[in-house]
Amino acid sequence: MPRAAAEDRLRRILAVVPWVAAEDGPTLAEVCARFGYTSETELQEDLNLLFLCGVPPYTPDALIEVDVADGRVWIRYADWFARPLRLTAAEALSLVAGSTALLGAGAGDVEGPLARGLAKLAAALGVTEEVVDVTFGAAPAEPLEVLRRAAEDHHQVEIGYYTYSRDEQTTRVIDPHLVYAAAGQWYVAGFCHQANADRLFRVDRVTRATRLEAMFPIKAAPAAPPVFDPSPADPVIVLELEPGAAWVASQYPAESVEDAGDGRQRVALRVSGEAWLARLLLRLGADARVVDGDPAPAAAAARRILGRYRPSAP
Repeated sequence: MPRAAAEDRLRRILAVVPWVAAEDGPTLAEVCARFGYTSETELQEDLNLLFLCGVPPYTPDALIEVDVADGRVWIRYADWFARPLRLTAAEALSLVAGSTALLGAGAGDVEGPLARGLAKLAAALGVTEEVVDVTFGAAPAEPLEVLRRAAEDHHQVEIGYYTYSRDEQTTRVIDPHLVYAAAGQWYVAGFCHQANADRLFRVDRVTRATRLEAMFPIKAAPAAPPVFDPSPADPVIVLELEPGAAWVASQYPAESVEDAGDGRQRVALRVSGEAWLARLLLRLGADARVVDGDPAPAAAAARRILGRYRPSAP
């Protein structure tokens, strides 16, 4: 089995350390099962890296300590980590925002330790909800809860899903590996049995979600995929944007952004669906001009919309 990528490996180690330190001697088998290691040897390779982790001057009291004996593992933090944490105002505000986001994502009890610590830190900073307000995009509460529970319990889910880029409604069965928030929206990443491949779904486009009795195999802790991952085969369209449409370059992943003078921008976008492009061009109107690529989808969409306003034939 191929070795995990460095980023995924680091993410897993960062999850393993506090859990093992809090459990006080779990077995190697327990750690492997919880964090998706394929063998105790693979876990041992990661634990060996921790001997090198610490802070200057890297003396024994400044390094993380790892003990493995009789099939069990203990992790003890260096003395340096026991010192009171001294945050700058910017660091503290960032921590408040991150903690607020976690609570909003359902990652902690609203009356638990995280919430109480957040309240103390916010009070020390003198910030309120009017100052720090972290919210995610709207998602229907019932499908979101079904998907989150199914991801935790490893149950398949049948969903009704609206595919925005193709303007299409489908029913499919998925293995929900991860439910997470990113870029202001809720997403579920998992294996789609209809496509027979991993897919990413926006939860606000899930019209219904039904938990099934069938279960899916437990995988290693999944990483959140990018919210937009175009194919190299997708066509590229180049738009010249007026100053009022500059938001396009920051809201959508762009292949390139160039200054076109007088506050205008020339943006190259990879198009994964004609319906998405049509909506974008109709929304931009006179603030965008196609300088390279096929503008026909927008023209076709405009004709369909105008057709709805024409009186029906007798």
